Amino acid sequence: MNFVIPRYTKSMMCAAVLSLFLAGCASSPKDNTSSAAPLSPSPSASAPAATPVSTPVPTVAPTPSPTPSNPTAGLSLDEKLGQMILAGIDGYSVNANTQALISTYHVGGIILYKPNVKDSNQLVSLVNELKQKNAKNKQPLWIGVDEEGGRVTRLPEELQKTPTNQEIGKTNNKTYAYNIGNLIGSELRAYGLNVDFAPVLDINSNPKNPVIGDRSFGANAAVVNVMGIQEMKGLRDQQITSVVKHFPGHGDTSVDSHVGLPIVQNDLDRLRKLELIPFAEAFKQDADAVMVAHILLPKVDGQNPASMSKKIMTDLLRKEMGFQGVIMTDDMTMGAIEQNYDISASAVKSVLAGANVIMVGHDYNKVVKVIEALRQAVQDKRIPMETIDQSVARIQKLKQKYKLKDESVGSVDVAALNQAVKKVLSTK
Repeated sequence: MNFVIPRYTKSMMCAAVLSLFLAGCASSPKDNTSSAAPLSPSPSASAPAATPVSTPVPTVAPTPSPTPSNPTAGLSLDEKLGQMILAGIDGYSVNANTQALISTYHVGGIILYKPNVKDSNQLVSLVNELKQKNAKNKQPLWIGVDEEGGRVTRLPEELQKTPTNQEIGKTNNKTYAYNIGNLIGSELRAYGLNVDFAPVLDINSNPKNPVIGDRSFGANAAVVNVMGIQEMKGLRDQQITSVVKHFPGHGDTSVDSHVGLPIVQNDLDRLRKLELIPFAEAFKQDADAVMVAHILLPKVDGQNPASMSKKIMTDLLRKEMGFQGVIMTDDMTMGAIEQNYDISASAVKSVLAGANVIMVGHDYNKVVKVIEALRQAVQDKRIPMETIDQSVARIQKLKQKYKLKDESVGSVDVAALNQAVKKVLSTK
């Protein structure tokens, strides 16, 4: 079923108020406080009808909000470049490489996978240690996970699992979707985490898709739209930065981007009628960050995957859709990139195309390689310093919005968290 979103003309530019319009999450095939924070009140609205978003798509960018004259003053080039990196680490504790990423390279964020999580006590210890090591840096540390629910979970095994997005979508109950997001947010906050690379806003339109499947809320754009936005709001109300994904839509692929480069033969008209609908509503609802997928759309940009495409990240996402938040790439160590491109050149190209944060989810040496490539590109004037400063300003603004601090958390009351899960699931 297609849902057509009309486009504004230039004469309507000033009236356009919507911000419209991410592959496999940042997950990889290499991994398949006090007591729990209280849940926020759930929304009172009843379950929605499955209707499409009716807001039109602007064809030009809205006037950007004014920014401080020099919001990145006091940061060295190395500190600025570090803020633009989300790095994966090895092991259950901080080793010499992780210490270097924080102290020498000043990375702005850490993404944790299943191989980084043994149990609740270990996870709390690791998170606290990361924050302690970062305390001397000028910016607080993002520490995030792919906690989607269902089969994509990073939290300790002793926690009762939340349902798949597909199961949530079948209920078509927006209150339930909000409560699940709020619940996941409370769990992440209890462990000291502050970013969730979720929700998945992909529409599961291709039954042969090997990577999305039940990670999607469904094949109906309106259901994905409503359920995804409610989950995003639930996370946000627990002070968790939500990164919606995988722009511009990974639901119509037949290749897993962890392994290879998916090619999708959809043009912009098709994207506007289907794949972009949930992202449109998320941006309208002030989504903080979006993850861009490693997928090639030849009818939009025949040369570059979305994560390296100026046509997609700047022309579509920024200018046409008016998104003013933080743009992140999916993990650059995934097969879609490593099997087809040089990771250093890809990172430089991504930044030039409009990405604010480059994710390098695995291998310390690859993280360093990307940072050094970006530094060299700035020194060679291939990347303007203005581009770096604009990205860092967006990152700083988002960290400030959530009042991020490198504060330790105490032990987690797993029993209380599990009781909260049961309570939410009983409302299905």
